[in-house]
Amino acid sequence: MSYYSTLGVSSNATPQEIKKAYKKASMQHHPDRGGDSNEFVKIQEAYETLRDPAKKQQYDNPQPQQQHHPFGQQHQSFEDMFGGAFGFGGQQARQIRNRDVNIEYGLTFEELFIGKTVNIQYRLPSGRIEILDAAVPPGVKQGDQVRFAGKGDDSYPQAQRGNLVLSIKVRPHDTWKRDGDNITTTQNISVFDLMLGSTIEVRTPAGRNFNLTVPKGTKSGTVFSITGQGIPNVNSRRPGNAHIKVDSIVPRIQDETILQKLKDIKDEIDKLT
Repeated sequence: MSYYSTLGVSSNATPQEIKKAYKKASMQHHPDRGGDSNEFVKIQEAYETLRDPAKKQQYDNPQPQQQHHPFGQQHQSFEDMFGGAFGFGGQQARQIRNRDVNIEYGLTFEELFIGKTVNIQYRLPSGRIEILDAAVPPGVKQGDQVRFAGKGDDSYPQAQRGNLVLSIKVRPHDTWKRDGDNITTTQNISVFDLMLGSTIEVRTPAGRNFNLTVPKGTKSGTVFSITGQGIPNVNSRRPGNAHIKVDSIVPRIQDETILQKLKDIKDEIDKLT
């Protein structure tokens, strides 16, 4: 369907007629009014081309593709003559493409586990508003670039449309850190819990609760692992592990009676070792 058909005007319509038809069509198909978002995007694309005299002329009169005859020009290079056929590159093998559009997109640490459905509006270099409704997969990393083909710049209708590139920014978690597909955290517990044994509750960023048993006599700095509770790998979807390091906290005791009891206990332990 041509841009003229999209707006419901003839190819010799005046700028005023094009603008009037655009307003009517955009009101009818606007997503906020229950319209079809895909049709709305087509209407925007048609208007952005037909409202601009230069773009309209280029659309109405597309330039024919230049023909290269093997013996037509004396200064033609070997690559120009045979590049497409023999894989050397050459002008015939090149494709002209509009620019990519780059947008920074933020995710929470929790969203790394489940991915996120993206629904955003963004402005193209041509000035047209584009709507993206897609999914960012689980497991992406800080700085990863998620590409959506054919969602970028479309300033030149005869050229291949550019891509939309989402540059991922991940908000740090308060207590967990990422290590590849694994996640790590540190739990501070009393030195007495390390000596006598204890059970601590661990809550992962995915919202799952686990009771972690710390055996008696555990050394400070010991790392415990919970299998399969890390971040899913972006390709295989296989999750990493959760690693919990336990560090001891020495309580501040001011009571002399308690301190004396602890000293007596220490003396008894020294006799056994």
